[in-house]
Amino acid sequence: MRAQLAGLLLLALTCTASAQSTVPQGDVDALPVEAAPAETVVAGLSSDSVAITASFDGSDILIYGAIKRETPIPDGPPLQVIVTVEAPSSGVTVWRKERKAGIWINSEAVRIGAAPGFYAVATSAALGDILLPEWDSRYRISLSHAMRAFAGQIAVESAVPFTEALIRIRENEGLYRLDEGSVSLIDQTLFRADVSLPANLVEGAYKTRIFLLRQGQVIDVFVAPINVRKVGLERWLYRLAFDQPFLYGLMSLGVAVFAGWGASAAFRKLRRP
Repeated sequence: MRAQLAGLLLLALTCTASAQSTVPQGDVDALPVEAAPAETVVAGLSSDSVAITASFDGSDILIYGAIKRETPIPDGPPLQVIVTVEAPSSGVTVWRKERKAGIWINSEAVRIGAAPGFYAVATSAALGDILLPEWDSRYRISLSHAMRAFAGQIAVESAVPFTEALIRIRENEGLYRLDEGSVSLIDQTLFRADVSLPANLVEGAYKTRIFLLRQGQVIDVFVAPINVRKVGLERWLYRLAFDQPFLYGLMSLGVAVFAGWGASAAFRKLRRP
């Protein structure tokens, strides 16, 4: 395991060094001077793109890296790592059902302005033990903070049960996940995390974030994109449905008529003596 992580670390360092941008000499004085963090993340992904095909049944992304430091490892509580993978956000309405006159009907609703279509959190230890609430609120790391805002005026006494219900529903669908203790961390230097992406992904630019923490506080953040898109026949049908819905409807109707006619002809042949 240690040899594998060392090899991945060398690859990450090479990729990171080649991707660094330079600043013209004349602009150096114009940049604000900030103290560099004592510990920073050097990381990489096994793949920065996911292709959704007609037979797509999920994918696994390996996130690996190391902690770069110029000084010895500080004393005190050990370093911790949190990895998040987030899909593009969209608005969603959460309804509460009530039983009236023997019928379940929608009674109250909360409109969440932006909720990610997929959100996974992987940690090196229990999330509540390594992350302070104020830092969670600042970086929106936990599942409950993944909801960005509420759209419109909230007409219910408390929106918390509605957000909890949305998290519970998407957890059951495999779209929201908290994997505590799933990040492997060796000697407070090398780390890796395996994130499983479900089959029911949505297209878009996903965002991977890697947080370094000490004593519950975030000391550095690394961000990397993952491009998820449909390809082949799956993408052609998807674009046809949105770009030319009338043609897509006619094609769907034609397929249904042909399938019905074919099934009828087959049964007629089977019934003949």
